Amino acid sequence: MTKKTIKMWIETARPKTLPLALATILTGSALAYWAGSFHWGITVLCLLTTLFLQILSNFANDYGDHQKGSDTAERIGPLRGIQQGAISVAQLKKGLYVMIALSFLCGALLIGMAYQNISDLIAFSMLGVLAIVAAITYTVGSKPYGYLGLGDISVLIFFGLLGIGGTYYLQVHDFSAVILLPAIASGLLATAVLNINNLRDIEQDRKAGKNTLAVRLGPHNGRVYHCFLLSIAALFYLLFALMNLRNPLSFVFLLTYPLLFKHAHFVFSHKEPVALRPMLAQMSLIALLINGLFSFGLLLG
Repeated sequence: MTKKTIKMWIETARPKTLPLALATILTGSALAYWAGSFHWGITVLCLLTTLFLQILSNFANDYGDHQKGSDTAERIGPLRGIQQGAISVAQLKKGLYVMIALSFLCGALLIGMAYQNISDLIAFSMLGVLAIVAAITYTVGSKPYGYLGLGDISVLIFFGLLGIGGTYYLQVHDFSAVILLPAIASGLLATAVLNINNLRDIEQDRKAGKNTLAVRLGPHNGRVYHCFLLSIAALFYLLFALMNLRNPLSFVFLLTYPLLFKHAHFVFSHKEPVALRPMLAQMSLIALLINGLFSFGLLLG
């Protein structure tokens, strides 16, 4: 395997999006610690499972878009390995199988370590299979839901409600409605990362019949929607902190809000899709920073 091929595999895994997996598990585990229950082994397996699922989704995205002719030379984002010919369709398909196996293995080890009763075993086994299926069918299949504008809902669920809620429950073995606030907030930030990607590729996606939510909303409303995602996320983090945290240092995550505002202003005011190219990595890192500081506040509170 040449250096170029290795580089293309890394690019296909989309490392700029992987901080979202870390942010999700970090917040879910910090919430578990705040609730009085934390388990290193479960945290590590949650992180590995989420990382493999995200890479699986990224591989499947490239595979599905290539099969449907959505990724062309007109694409504003970086060209993937399969577009440049460095990775063949057969090789990418094998990569999908490897990621499926790794996701399944880590998920099975996680459930085996964390479950306490048969209900947990059945429920999380079903959720694990659902997560693998969802990662693949975003762009693969006869009716991929990413082409129907449902990707945003999927990201909100898997990077918010299930990602954080599942990480929390597997350690605490209880559920508190109040964690829905940071779970939804984290999910909204992850959705904003997807929205940047879709705003950037809006013209090409429209031509290819990939009707993402950004395509359905249009460029202007897609930018308004982006600001809405960030605003509600910021509000929900703050509401949780005001309701549950007493240490003033627990509000350190508020230091990231000017970054959110600056990012939102840039996205809203720059109409050319090419200007959004560096915003995807920026949004992903901002999401990690907010979740990291919010988690730090939970450890203090």
